[in-house]
Amino acid sequence: MEEQKRHITVEPVRDLKAIKTISKLLADKPRDLLLWTMGINNGLRASDLLRVKVSDVENLKPGDTLPITESKTGKSNILVINNVTHKALVKYLQSVPSLSSGDYLFKSRKKGKALGSQAVGVLVKGWCAAVNLKGNYGAHTLRKTWGYHQRATHGVGFEIICKRYNHSSPAITMRYLGIQDKEVHGVLMNEIG
Repeated sequence: MEEQKRHITVEPVRDLKAIKTISKLLADKPRDLLLWTMGINNGLRASDLLRVKVSDVENLKPGDTLPITESKTGKSNILVINNVTHKALVKYLQSVPSLSSGDYLFKSRKKGKALGSQAVGVLVKGWCAAVNLKGNYGAHTLRKTWGYHQRATHGVGFEIICKRYNHSSPAITMRYLGIQDKEVHGVLMNEIG
């Protein structure tokens, strides 16, 4: 009998102060700062970010988009370069003059290969531990952090986040983002009448 895979749920980084602290922690690591920044500002799976090549983004400006095909679903999506992502991208490209257009943006030490999702998970866990965050974090933390803050900080509805994630329904998005009981309780404290 085949052993079932254990499904481990990772969390978003909910605290904006912790996000800023992680960004400061990574200031001297341009590749990691770009991965963090691009991840929490796009809501894409790490596996899709890792397939991006330097040639795909080297001439993009804030507001530009890169069409991608999601590796997991085969659905179309886009990578968006906002101002903070552009700043991190420029810093990274300037810091590694040996990168060529054909290289993966997030290169591994293995010749010609991109970082893997597992390596991203290890990095994210380390960053979160370094700022004393309690909980379970991994590669999906980047994607979940985007969704959590779009909703909690910017008031974006589940329908829009669902569309961005290419989920089939807002209910899936709500489960994915792990709505907590205390949040439901907070809504129940809203008075009507």
